Amino acid sequence: MSQYDYLVVGAGLFGAVFAHEAALKGKKVKVIEKRDHIAGNIYTREEEGIQVHQYGAHIFHTSDKELWDYVNQFAEFNRYTNTPIANYKGEIYNLPFNMNTFNKLWGVVTPAEAQAKIDEQRSVLGGKTPENLEEQAISLVGTDIYEKLIKDYTEKQWGKACTELPAFIIRRLPVRLTYDNNYFNDTYQGIPIGGYTQIVEKMLAHDNIDVEVNVDFFANKEQYLADYPKIVFTGMIDEFFDYELGELEYRSLHFETETLDMENYQGNAVVNYTDSETPYTRIIEHKHFEFGTQPKTIITKEHSKTWAKGDEPYYPVNNDRNNHLYKAYKDLAAKQENVIFGGRLGHYRYYDMHQVIAAALQCVRGELKD
Repeated sequence: MSQYDYLVVGAGLFGAVFAHEAALKGKKVKVIEKRDHIAGNIYTREEEGIQVHQYGAHIFHTSDKELWDYVNQFAEFNRYTNTPIANYKGEIYNLPFNMNTFNKLWGVVTPAEAQAKIDEQRSVLGGKTPENLEEQAISLVGTDIYEKLIKDYTEKQWGKACTELPAFIIRRLPVRLTYDNNYFNDTYQGIPIGGYTQIVEKMLAHDNIDVEVNVDFFANKEQYLADYPKIVFTGMIDEFFDYELGELEYRSLHFETETLDMENYQGNAVVNYTDSETPYTRIIEHKHFEFGTQPKTIITKEHSKTWAKGDEPYYPVNNDRNNHLYKAYKDLAAKQENVIFGGRLGHYRYYDMHQVIAAALQCVRGELKD
């Protein structure tokens, strides 16, 4: 295997960016992927002429022009703007929390009226510093919005009571005193026309890159470590070390996808269900990401669940216990001279797509610097 300079484990965004940049520098790269397709969680497939986001909604957004230009090498992006809505027992509210939300909830019209209502409701905290997610949410938006639009949704998402979740999870909750339904503040935003898979395909389409899918790194881990001079590992860092310090905690997802014989099911790409009675957290209607007019539509109901071995890990649970354990694994990783850990699972961090690309570029540039 000495003809390869790197083995990249995982054909998701981090691994693909690393492999692409290394190949451009003349390095020979082998990429292995345990799934039967490349592109990791950003994988999209076409059905009924619709690009289906197989692992949940992905909207690319960034304020970094370098990252925006970088990803636009591989696809043309449309002008999709993320404007999710919340359904609370049949009542519809705009997200992020903005003047449209406040008007629907309280009948207020001006920013001053909305701010006064929030101030009145958050006074229940008595000025104390928030110690958990519930208190943090009330300090930001008051009790009404917390009860209707945050509490049950968050508890479904994380599988824990809001009083048991750390405040920082919701510290950057978007709250706007404007009539603006754009969820992201970023300068650049969109969906690649024709889906995300093409981006990774083009990244990996290089004479210096060989790709194999349906390959489990752990079936031959010791052999890979012996055969390749350097390995880029984008899986779970605790699994790499056979959980020897204990298991990190993750949240997993379960998707129910249906093709419906109708043109338009919910009128929006993303609808969050914020009551406790609805078992799923949201419904995605895929065609709306690309302004589709197909005669049929495809929806996905997204359920959050506790991760167990064998499940796909989607979200790290970055509480104090897990962050402390990750630091111990990171110290172990630092002793692996020929292994580079990266990506959401290798870094045990929640990354958006632009953050994955930024982290991969920083990693590969540092690795290949002259």
